[in-house]
Amino acid sequence: MKRFFGNTKYLIAFIIPLGTLSAINRAGWESWLPVAIGFALIPFLELLLPYSKENLDETTEMKKSEAIFFDILLYINVPLLYAILFFFLYKVSFFELQAYEYIGLTLSVGMSLGVMGINVAHELGHRLKPYERIMAKMLLLPNNYMHFIIEHNRGHHKNVSTPVDSASSRYNEVIYAFYFRSIIGSYFSAWELEKMRLERIGKKVWSLKNEMIRFAIFQLAFAIGILILFGGIGLAFYLVVSLIGVLLLESVNYVEHYGLTRREVAPGIYEKVKPKHSWNSDHELGRIFLYELTRHSDHHYKAQRKYQILRHFDESPQLPTGYPGCIVMALVPPIWFYVMNPKVMAVNNQADSKLQFT
Repeated sequence: MKRFFGNTKYLIAFIIPLGTLSAINRAGWESWLPVAIGFALIPFLELLLPYSKENLDETTEMKKSEAIFFDILLYINVPLLYAILFFFLYKVSFFELQAYEYIGLTLSVGMSLGVMGINVAHELGHRLKPYERIMAKMLLLPNNYMHFIIEHNRGHHKNVSTPVDSASSRYNEVIYAFYFRSIIGSYFSAWELEKMRLERIGKKVWSLKNEMIRFAIFQLAFAIGILILFGGIGLAFYLVVSLIGVLLLESVNYVEHYGLTRREVAPGIYEKVKPKHSWNSDHELGRIFLYELTRHSDHHYKAQRKYQILRHFDESPQLPTGYPGCIVMALVPPIWFYVMNPKVMAVNNQADSKLQFT
C-alpha cells in the first residue's frame, strides 16, 4: 500500500475535511458521511487491509525529513479548519435543518476539529520554527484547548505512563472517567507548568507574560466574535463541536498509553521513556488519516521527529487495530477490557521477566 501511494498517500487525509465541507453544503443523509467514514468504514477496512512494519532507509529518511511537501499538507489544515467551522456555524444559525442533520453535522464538524485541529496542532506544536508553533495555537483555538501545547510538550512527554500524568490512562480505567481526570488534570498541570516557567525567569505569574492568561483571552474573544456573528445558537453549536474535538483527543490519549507503566527507579524518578511505553499501530489507513500519530512509540521516544519519518519498533506493544477502531472499542468498556487487558498483562509480564535477568 505504501509503495503504491508513495508520498502522495497523505492526500487521503483530506477526505474527512473535504467530505465535511460537502456535508455542510448538502446536508441530508450526507451530514453523517464523515462520521461513517471515520468510525465505521476505516475501522472495517483496517481489519481487512495489511499493516506495514517497514521503516525508511537512512537516505530516504533524510530526504523526506526535509521535504516541504509534507509540511504544506499540515499548513493547509489551518485555513481549511476555519472554513469548516464558520461554514457550519453559518448553516446551523441561518438555515432550518432536520434534527438528524443537526446531529450529523455537529458530530462531523467536531470530528474535524479533533482530527484536523488538535491532531495537526500536536505535530506542529513539537516543531521549533515560530510560525509553525503559531499555526499550532491557531488550530487549538477553535477547540478551546490552547493549553494543550504547554501541558503536552512540557508535562505529558515528561510524565507519560506514570501515576502523575493525567493524560495516561490506567489499567481498568473506564474511558468516561478518564475524560474527567485528563481534561481537568491537564488544565491545572498547564497552569502549574507555566507558573514554574515564569518564576524561573523572574516574571510575574499574573501578567500577560503568562501564556495561560493570554490563551484565556484569545479563546474568550473568539467566542464573543462567534456570538456577534452567529448569535446564541451559533455560540451553542460552537461550544458543542469544540467539546467533541476535545473528547476525540482524549479518546486518542486513552488508547495511546492504556495500562502501560514506567518503572520507578527512585522515589518520584522513573525510567527513561522508551518505545515500550506507548501503544503502537502500523495499520496504514489510521496512520494516514492521523498523520502517523499511531506510530506513537517513536513519537515519544524522539518527539521532534517529523510525522513522515516515524519508525516501527519491534519492542513497542501493538494495538489490535488502528486508532479509529480502538476508539470505538474503548467507548464500550467491557469490549475494550476483554481485548486489551490480556495484552497489558502480557506486556507487563514480559517487562518483569526482562527485569529479573538484568
